[in-house]
Amino acid sequence: MNESLAVEVANLTKYYGELLAVDHITFSVREGEIFGLLGPNGAGKTTTVRILAGVIKADGGSAHIMRHPARSLQAKQMTGVVPELTNAYPDLSARNNLMFMTELYGISASRGKKRADQLLKELDLYERKDQLVRTFSRGMKQRLILCMALVNDPQVLFLDEPTSGLDVRSTRLIRDMLREFNKNGRTVFLTTHDMEEANQLCDRVAIMNHGKIAVIDTPMKLRSAVSGLHSVEVSFDKHIGTEALSGLAGVNAVRKEGDRLRLYASEPSVVVASVVDYARSTGLRIIALNILTPSLEEAFVELTEKGEIHGN
Repeated sequence: MNESLAVEVANLTKYYGELLAVDHITFSVREGEIFGLLGPNGAGKTTTVRILAGVIKADGGSAHIMRHPARSLQAKQMTGVVPELTNAYPDLSARNNLMFMTELYGISASRGKKRADQLLKELDLYERKDQLVRTFSRGMKQRLILCMALVNDPQVLFLDEPTSGLDVRSTRLIRDMLREFNKNGRTVFLTTHDMEEANQLCDRVAIMNHGKIAVIDTPMKLRSAVSGLHSVEVSFDKHIGTEALSGLAGVNAVRKEGDRLRLYASEPSVVVASVVDYARSTGLRIIALNILTPSLEEAFVELTEKGEIHGN
């Protein structure tokens, strides 16, 4: 087993009745990496994370965390888990929730209190430390859950949709905390529907569809590799309809976006030359002209709608 890998998955399989939720997937996550698992609803993301976190048992294959079987006590002691839905006790205060977690991990009371207060301060909950969790907003509860997952200073942190439905402030605090946690060489494994979140946080992402891994790569490489989605964005000093540019050399499609036109092309450089020539011949002035790589969201849609499996 590779000593530099935090997560190793081989031929992992999970059925729910006749439904094959996780279909013989194989991948690995390096130590110190922020790894994202993306996919549409029902793709198998949450089931995969629950297996890796030792919550449920796989029907086949293997999963190891820091070289220990995922359901072993050693693996669980080295991991933290942030589920999509809150698992904090509503009738306990924020601090008492954390102190309860420190007891479960066998951390001394004095060390546990110091660790709890440190985390509450970092996630801006310290002023509410003695209030019952039932009075907390969703964003506050999610920040508290992250504190609970970090209380044992884990080597690997699993998060299932950590910022889903949260306000901007809570989202920013959680993302900043994840970056800080990762700076210390710790591994972050998250599932998300938020393409921008994956783009901002992740070193690599895996796109999962119908229980299989469609592709794994860096966000930038995924964006660059999707054929036909490269584009040129242009705005002129006068209004121009989409039909005026649809016949230019190299243009596959044209879409209006506010005061700009977006021209999709396999060879953006050809389109740039065509746009410049068009502007000269018609007396138009170009206000802005940019070559754009596909967004991660566009790559995600392209790969999942194709349903093609490219391997790991």
